[in-house]
Amino acid sequence: MNLDVFIPISLFVCITYAIKAVVDARTRRRIIDASASQELIRSMLEGDELQRRHAALRWGVVLLTLAVGFAIIEYKGWTDLTPGIFAILLAATGIGNLAYYAIARWSNR
Repeated sequence: MNLDVFIPISLFVCITYAIKAVVDARTRRRIIDASASQELIRSMLEGDELQRRHAALRWGVVLLTLAVGFAIIEYKGWTDLTPGIFAILLAATGIGNLAYYAIARWSNR
């Protein structure tokens, strides 16, 4: 496997994430400088915290179901890349996203 391809891809992802972080910080700063009410600032911070927790939950659930998918592939002893193996991994990802959705809906009640 040629790993030289991943260097430009990871560089692009890092640059994109850095730009997003800077734009988000500037937007927050402008809202604060515009003498926004304390209630607006507090609700923004609480919303960001909730979004971070939900993102962590989503990634945790999806990665856990992908690990189960890889464990099934390993347990069965499948070594060739076939459409069936990709189907198992895609199904694990889909199940993880559905589980996240169910957990998020259940926690909002």
